[in-house]
Amino acid sequence: MDPALFITRFLVFVLTVGQSMSLCIPVDYVIHVEKRECAYCLAINTTICEGFCMTWDSNGKKLLPRSALSQEVCTYKDMVYRTVLIPGCQHHAASYYSYPVAEKT
Repeated sequence: MDPALFITRFLVFVLTVGQSMSLCIPVDYVIHVEKRECAYCLAINTTICEGFCMTWDSNGKKLLPRSALSQEVCTYKDMVYRTVLIPGCQHHAASYYSYPVAEKT
């Protein structure tokens, strides 16, 4: 077998398996928030989607059936916004920060 053909097939196989094995799931994540007017940096624990998170692709919608356009996405039960107070802010500064949280199913 030709080595170049073998390497090409192997690379195509690895790329195909790699994308199909990458799961898209909600995971815990830390956001670091800081403002110039505040004395402290705040670490916030939240949930984000991680992995190979594809969505609906409309580029070829006239050429392909609708079922072929639906791709796996990260799912979660609900999304809420939480607000925290950043400590040590000056009186004229906005000391509140809101961030999204994906609640796991």
